Amino acid sequence: MSIPTADLYDQRGADFASVSVQFRNFGATEAFSGPARTVRCFQDNALLKAVLGTPGDGAVLVVDGGGSLETALMGDMIAASAVNNGWSGVIINGAVRDSVALGTLPLGVKALGTNPVKSSKNGTGEADVPLRLGTVTVHPGSMIYADSDGILIQNQAVENGGTAGN
Repeated sequence: MSIPTADLYDQRGADFASVSVQFRNFGATEAFSGPARTVRCFQDNALLKAVLGTPGDGAVLVVDGGGSLETALMGDMIAASAVNNGWSGVIINGAVRDSVALGTLPLGVKALGTNPVKSSKNGTGEADVPLRLGTVTVHPGSMIYADSDGILIQNQAVENGGTAGN
């Protein structure tokens, strides 16, 4: 991503929804962008791991972990798989682990916090469904722009050629 989110918003603010949830940066890549893929899972990372094990083609995986900080949904091994498969970044509404190692990987990683506890691996959850991050809906395919200032989601109506709106 070559333009900071603040400048992007100044230029085309009506095209974007800004995520007000305060995520922390954990990856070595602080600014990243790409089309959204989505996973909804709660304290179970099997589906997240499976999706990040597929070709990412520069996409950003947005994970709705229900805001839980009880278990980590991603650690260094899953993040390394994301790097190897060409993902641009991962945004997790939940926790990560192995934060020092995550900070060395060329991947954008945003999450609410950390917890060393592993999640379950039952495979529960849904992929490629609309998710909410605070008051913003993220649709699969929506363009995501993220950096140290925050996360912008290109409004779905704009992407589909309509007027801005969420």
